[in-house]
Amino acid sequence: MPSMHDLATLDASQMREMLERLQAEVQNQQALITRQAQDMAFKQATIDKLTHENAVLKRLKFAAQSERFSAEQRSLLEETLDADLEAVSREIEALAPTASTETERRQPKRAPLPANLPRREIRHEPENTTCACGCQMKRIGEDIAEKLDYVPGVFTVERHVRGKWACAKCETIVQAPVAPNVIDKGIPTTGLLAQVLVAKYADHLPLYRQEGIYGRAGLALPRSTLGQWIGACGVQLQPLVDAMRSELLAQPVLQADETPVAMLDPGAGKTHRAYLWTYCGTVWSTGKLVVFDFAEGRAGRYPAQFLRHPGENAWRGTLVCDDYSGYKALFASGVAEAGCLAHARRKFHELWANHKSVVGQQALALFARLYEVEREVADLPEDERRRIRQNKGKPIADALHAWLTAQRQKVPPGSATARATDYSLTRWAALTRYLDDPRLPADNNRVENLIRPIAVGRNNWLFAGSLRAGQRAAAVMSLIHSARLNGHDPHAYLRDVLERLPTQPARRIGELLPHRWSAQTA
Repeated sequence: MPSMHDLATLDASQMREMLERLQAEVQNQQALITRQAQDMAFKQATIDKLTHENAVLKRLKFAAQSERFSAEQRSLLEETLDADLEAVSREIEALAPTASTETERRQPKRAPLPANLPRREIRHEPENTTCACGCQMKRIGEDIAEKLDYVPGVFTVERHVRGKWACAKCETIVQAPVAPNVIDKGIPTTGLLAQVLVAKYADHLPLYRQEGIYGRAGLALPRSTLGQWIGACGVQLQPLVDAMRSELLAQPVLQADETPVAMLDPGAGKTHRAYLWTYCGTVWSTGKLVVFDFAEGRAGRYPAQFLRHPGENAWRGTLVCDDYSGYKALFASGVAEAGCLAHARRKFHELWANHKSVVGQQALALFARLYEVEREVADLPEDERRRIRQNKGKPIADALHAWLTAQRQKVPPGSATARATDYSLTRWAALTRYLDDPRLPADNNRVENLIRPIAVGRNNWLFAGSLRAGQRAAAVMSLIHSARLNGHDPHAYLRDVLERLPTQPARRIGELLPHRWSAQTA
């Protein structure tokens, strides 16, 4: 910056240039201050929202006993609230770390782990016990932290012994650092956390059942504690699910379906229908991923939000789905529609199964010929798949369309046969789009099969305890089912991911996704 003496020597053009530079610097500073203020306001608004949610959850937790729930429903509600409370508190802590100090002071002292449990010592010593001054350090003590581990049916305790080494000359103390954990200062190992998650979201065991199982193994873990662990893990695992969604939306073809799940409304003391939406690539996609998205309803805005519509980053590939009207807005905004041949076939199967319809039987024979072609091309390259579909599948499809048109003219409107034929004829372009595009499957059976385990889980959950609980379940199930799709043991996968997450840089989070993870690298 020129001094006052220098300013006197500047001509008009130099003075103008300096003033413009100073004005630009002031504007940049003002813009930076404005952005910082906006960020602070947004962070504070988020903290206020989470604090309010935390207060509501606490009120529901203490009011649950007075609600008219069955014992089983009340148990599921309580474990959901414990998990939600832990998740909210961790999100608040991430936004305002200093706010958690007072909370930590009020936490009750944890009871020691039972002395009868088998113990395995893991010693952590500094890599070098020679002081910087040249003296050899002496061991002056140690810190011990016990972690609870579990293999099916057996609890063990890991004793992490961290020796303290001191230099007598310069009084320097050296000790191996505490390894970062998903649950800071918690007692569970990542193996136990993975067990709780897999048992709940893959084996469909509610926490009150797990509590009994662990009690028989030698240590009764309260379901409130298990719920807190699940809430903490859900927050930590969410970045992986976000990365999976981004990778999935890079695919040109997606398959989608939805299934109802009851969600509890604690204030009303009853449940209402929510939905678990499922999105995956095709069997020929590069990455084997499935992402579940829990939503409060079945409106078209939910798939639109998942696919980032509207906006510049909106996904605009081809969506394979059924004839549900909720997808129609997507097709109007640039998404290509591909129908499900299995849905069309199912209409005629119902005709044959319920009424022994000859029309239904003849239609099934034509659909069977189309599926014979699909079995032939399943493992072929795209060019060959398209060629065979055009040469063999298209003539069968044309014959089926002509036959459906002729049959429709023979039956009265509103009849079962008319409804079956109308379903195919009105969606014919979408149903046969796969014949021209080798990237497309003929039906949506893949995503329907991925949803099927959820139906098993519904019988055990009874309901999702809250929107947050449903979203957490969707996130964990996305990881578990994607691990299975890639041939991994879900427990081994989650155990390793939870071990590495605390030190994994955000820019390398993709290395932990199921389609890139391998047991060998773990």
